Amino acid sequence: MSWFESLILGLVQGLTEFLPVSSSAHLRLTAAFAGWHDPGAAFTAITQIGTEAAVLIYFRKDIARIISAWFRSLANKAMRRDHDAQMGWLVIVGSIPIGVLGVTLKDQIEGPFRDLRLTATMLIVMGVVLGIADRLAARDETGGRHRAAKQRKTLQELSIKDGLIYGVCQAMALVPGVSRSGATISGGLIMGYTREAAARYSFLLAVPAVLASGAFELKDASEGGHVSWGPTIFATVIAFVVGYVVIAWFMKFISSKSFMPFVWYRIALGIVILALVATGALSPHAAESSG
Repeated sequence: MSWFESLILGLVQGLTEFLPVSSSAHLRLTAAFAGWHDPGAAFTAITQIGTEAAVLIYFRKDIARIISAWFRSLANKAMRRDHDAQMGWLVIVGSIPIGVLGVTLKDQIEGPFRDLRLTATMLIVMGVVLGIADRLAARDETGGRHRAAKQRKTLQELSIKDGLIYGVCQAMALVPGVSRSGATISGGLIMGYTREAAARYSFLLAVPAVLASGAFELKDASEGGHVSWGPTIFATVIAFVVGYVVIAWFMKFISSKSFMPFVWYRIALGIVILALVATGALSPHAAESSG
């Protein structure tokens, strides 16, 4: 991988990680359209450490409060009723599905799941799901001629069952094209949570999963020696800087805007990819890494 490739891929990772458009799909597609080798699942996982570092800094007060309350609750039973301590447990519970499936489906994630036909299909399908979830949220927020606006749930009302459902939604993002934030935010909106609550929990839930995945890939890459370390670290730094800016913008955006621009973008991109593959202009295995 060249330094120019790592610059572009780092920008793509940072720009798309927190938007509901699938960063893994965009990394895969960028390589395919540019005629580069697929950066691979290891590159994706390692550069995601950069974007998760942006989450750690942006939500540092929330995360520090949750970790502190969770540790204190281990020895103090009274603290177990504290919302922050409960959030600690809910993040752990919600991380179980992606942890189990990530290990179980590792070979598929690095192989068959990277087929561009599957990526395009997931872009379209999850785009439709996000659109439905967005419309449900908009209907509740505005009400209608014959009914008042419906109060949506906040993170104070997050239950273990809902936390697990969020976790299952996050696990779907193991397939390129799904989008971690898109799947978890859609799940949250469908379960009746506010846009802000769905996005905030989505970002917090991603922290242990992404850091664990990155550490796992770092270990494999160190032993296998198949990663270009200089360009990969450079891309990770770029992803961190850009990712932080995107988080700040996105949290403001969702407070008053619809997700529909992302919905139409996903559907249009998916259709274009399927059309290119169907006409032979693009191979479903374009730019796949050989190693």
